[in-house]
Amino acid sequence: MPEQQEPQALAEGWGRALVFAYGLFAVAATGRSAVQLGMEPGRAPLAYSLSLAAAVLYLVATTCLLLGGSTGWRVAGIAVTIELLGVLSVGTLSYVATDLFPDKTVWSHFGQGYGFLPLVLPFAGLAWLRHTRPRPEAD
Repeated sequence: MPEQQEPQALAEGWGRALVFAYGLFAVAATGRSAVQLGMEPGRAPLAYSLSLAAAVLYLVATTCLLLGGSTGWRVAGIAVTIELLGVLSVGTLSYVATDLFPDKTVWSHFGQGYGFLPLVLPFAGLAWLRHTRPRPEAD
């Protein structure tokens, strides 16, 4: 089995912009979910909890992109994939089951309240991870 080369540093080049965006969304989603859960937890518990889950995923992605390495690359890939599934699911549900989302959250309406960046971010993250994926060493 061929050995794996270390991937390109995840936080270099365009990766720096990605780290910044993920860090910004980690702070924004954490703040929003904390306020929503603290002020009126019973108003939309599913929506607010999903906002908190988004914050955790953004934090994991930020951390893994900063740490880099093969493990960081793998964990970031998992986090960003879950993020993509989350924003697509929550975005769809927020239009179909409006009673579950009486207030806006990070992923509701596909991130409309954040200029649709929560919808774009996982695609950018997956593209960057694909670009920086570890490649087997040539013999």
